[in-house]
Amino acid sequence: MAKQISCRGLSGRPPSEDGGNAERVLVDRAWPEGVRRRDAPVDTWLRDVAPSAELQSWYGGHPRRFGEFRRRYLLELGDPEHSRAAARLRHLAGHNSLTLLTAVQDTEHSHAAVLAEWLTDHGDPPAGRPAPGGILAALGDVNAGALAFVMGTGIVSTCLYVNGAHVLSAALLWVALAGFAVLVPAYGWRLLRHRQRFVTDLLGPRAFAFLTVAISSNVLAARFVLDGRTTAAGAFLAFGALVWLLLDYGVPLALITTERRGPALDQANGTWFLWAVASESVAVAAAALARVTPGHVLPVLAVVCWAVGLVQYLLTAGIVLARLLVRPVRPQALMTSVWIFMGAAAIAVLAGVRLVSLPPKDLLPARPLVLGSSVVLWSFSTWLIPLLLALGLWRHLLRRVPLRYELGWWNLVFPVGMYAVTTHELGRATGTSWMTSAGRLEVWVAAAFWAVVFAAMAATLLRHRATAPPPPPSAAPV
Repeated sequence: MAKQISCRGLSGRPPSEDGGNAERVLVDRAWPEGVRRRDAPVDTWLRDVAPSAELQSWYGGHPRRFGEFRRRYLLELGDPEHSRAAARLRHLAGHNSLTLLTAVQDTEHSHAAVLAEWLTDHGDPPAGRPAPGGILAALGDVNAGALAFVMGTGIVSTCLYVNGAHVLSAALLWVALAGFAVLVPAYGWRLLRHRQRFVTDLLGPRAFAFLTVAISSNVLAARFVLDGRTTAAGAFLAFGALVWLLLDYGVPLALITTERRGPALDQANGTWFLWAVASESVAVAAAALARVTPGHVLPVLAVVCWAVGLVQYLLTAGIVLARLLVRPVRPQALMTSVWIFMGAAAIAVLAGVRLVSLPPKDLLPARPLVLGSSVVLWSFSTWLIPLLLALGLWRHLLRRVPLRYELGWWNLVFPVGMYAVTTHELGRATGTSWMTSAGRLEVWVAAAFWAVVFAAMAATLLRHRATAPPPPPSAAPV
């Protein structure tokens, strides 16, 4: 039976009317002015579950904006900044009746009302319908960028193969394939059974994260080429190119045509670079397969996607940099996805290196142009690394944002692995021995980083499993 969820103003009815067993939870980010903590009827204060300051400022309590405010707030509840507090609130709701408290006067159009609705929707299913199991619930809530895990694992597998560690490379390839086999059907399940949530994500600020489906498929295609498995490589490339074609146009069209968009520049974030990464991943896989199969389609596809990806990278860099330099940036909102800024430049370099290895008759632009552009982009990606590290130190050491595992860490594994293999391959293409040697060292750094993130992911999953409330007892058979 579902627990009772209600919301009210902090200065509303007496606490005794909430019910004897109701847990009173304050869900405002700031403690209400003029209220002494020892006298407040509050059992728990979850400040991190409140809307972001930017969203609150935009909303301003205007009832006409409430529908859009609700949509954006529901999206924020899935962000790393809100996820732990939201999970805590759901845990409390599973054990007690809750009264959500807020200092907002118009509680009907407040974030507390949205939270009450959200908790109710995530509660027990309607009568007559079986409660979804843990796996099905997880599939329904699968993150738009979940396949970043496959991207990171696949590129580190490629790194290790280039470095001669074929056994380790094969092991990671199987891990990546297992992740791909689980997560891609999960997207399909979510689209069929949770279409509204799927569409909401597709129209949100992290819509470009869906391109991880195409990127992961193309990364695996390029990896299969190294093993000589051209049939498997062709199948993964065909799937990745098809998804890329649909989303490369579909996501920008959805964001442009929807009227439900965020404040100017505020929704721009590091996942937008996946727009360029997806195009370059098609170029890398097509160029790699073109080296071992006849025909002119793959070389042309590789050249076109390489050029398209370069333009997309420049456009996205301008937008995201404007967001970072012009608008205020909160440490909690500075996600690990900003590292895709570097990874997008690195994969463009790898695509260029793969292109110059094709026969001259198949290369539309001049070889010096492609190679020169690759050197420039590699230099820029190298320059970005200290800047990104400094931002990480600012976020975690100076602003004391807790350093804990989240899915976004795989957005960091992919750029690190991509930079390593790019350095190695660019050194080979230019005959620069020190660059090749540096690339070999970077490969082991990428592998070690993958191991750390994978261990953190496993530990987090085990911890959540151990602390999760037990499922309700099933009814006795009649």
